[in-house]
Amino acid sequence: MIWLCSLLPALLILFLLVCLICFLRVFYSPTRKALGEDEFEIPSGEIYEVYREQMVKWMKEVRKMPHEKISITSHDGLTLRGRYYETSPDAPVEILFHGYRGNAERDLCGGVARAFAVGRNALIVDHRGSGSSDGHVITFGILERRDALLWINEVIRRKGEDVQIYIGGISMGAATVLMVSGEKDLPKNVVGVLADCPYTSAKEIICKVIREMGLPAKLLYPFVKLGARIYGGFDLEETSPIEATARASVPTIFYHGDTDDFVPHEMGVRLFEACSSEKKRFISVPGAGHGLAFSVDKEAYIQNLREFIEDCK
Repeated sequence: MIWLCSLLPALLILFLLVCLICFLRVFYSPTRKALGEDEFEIPSGEIYEVYREQMVKWMKEVRKMPHEKISITSHDGLTLRGRYYETSPDAPVEILFHGYRGNAERDLCGGVARAFAVGRNALIVDHRGSGSSDGHVITFGILERRDALLWINEVIRRKGEDVQIYIGGISMGAATVLMVSGEKDLPKNVVGVLADCPYTSAKEIICKVIREMGLPAKLLYPFVKLGARIYGGFDLEETSPIEATARASVPTIFYHGDTDDFVPHEMGVRLFEACSSEKKRFISVPGAGHGLAFSVDKEAYIQNLREFIEDCK
């Protein structure tokens, strides 16, 4: 018994250490360095190099465009920052959210032109722990969805009670807006959702990545979940996109590249099938990798969106 009592503290320390390593690997975001005038960040990977020139062009354009810097305070005291671009004072506002370990400029630079093309103003925001916003913890949409509700209320405060709002996102940002769409207190101002390559749940996408690393997902995922709870202070399974969209009634359009090898195309299909909105559409984009649906075919992307908008009138 004595040896067992002496072993327990060591096992506890080992357990907490594994949880900490998982937390740091999956959720922790170090301090971000501001980019210089001639510095541009694009996602890593060969599939994005093909579109580097286009992405840099978009980033240069949004930097030069007139915009207003906006900030809000999260429920836990973080300053969250975004940039507002206006095509017309009376136009609807689209609030856009970026992907995991991305930032508003990198992931949403093309989103401003896309929003303008369908007559919407654009607010692109940096998630907590990303870009210029405060924080060091990324929560896969769990706390980000609460932040999104605050951004929605800030737009209503600024633009008035009659403003129409669309919420859109890419990857984790898409998962976030789907989770927002199922919230009971979602303001009636939100009249549409755009989800580009969303995942079904944090658990499912994390387990997929663990398996692709050659590691046992069933063994490691509980440590990831506990790491989120112990060191991040949030429940990774509090909700999920597939649960939330099953409660949603807001018109929703889904885009997903059919060669997406990070968030599988079938996740987008399952989300579309689960969505309870009477007005929904799924757009499969041939040859598009993760987050590249708009880059691969901008004209078709916008045309499908315009048709969906007309169908929802």
